[in-house]
Amino acid sequence: MEELARSVGERLKSARAMLVTAESCTGGWVAQALTSVAGSSEWFERGFVAYSNDAKRELLGVRAETLSRHGAVSEETAREMARGALERSRGTLALAVTGIAGPGGASPGKPVGMVCFAWAAKAGLLRSETCHFRGDRESVRRQSVIHALEGVLKNP
Repeated sequence: MEELARSVGERLKSARAMLVTAESCTGGWVAQALTSVAGSSEWFERGFVAYSNDAKRELLGVRAETLSRHGAVSEETAREMARGALERSRGTLALAVTGIAGPGGASPGKPVGMVCFAWAAKAGLLRSETCHFRGDRESVRRQSVIHALEGVLKNP
């Protein structure tokens, strides 16, 4: 994870980009991994931890209708989290993570280990995807952090 965070930092720095994070199930772990890299203030702008639905609405502008229709764990919510993070920061690139780390919280169609991601850029890019991870809570969260960071490297 440390090497991945360094790679993300190098990529962001060379692109003169500033990353902002919007995290739910990872509870700030993405931001922690990034800020553990010396010099990260050159390319990491800020992080939002929006664990509850109220926090997603208040901090990131996720619409109540989106949460009601699609749920907190959905690509629709992840996309709104990423867009909201960009709108409420000086970041040029955002990543969002929302999911069910377990052991509880699953519902029909949304099992433990289901995590939704979104990456958005001021320049207009908006990409989202859903992954299904296996393992305990710690493992699901760790895999989510790694996937979120790998997604930053995939963006132009």
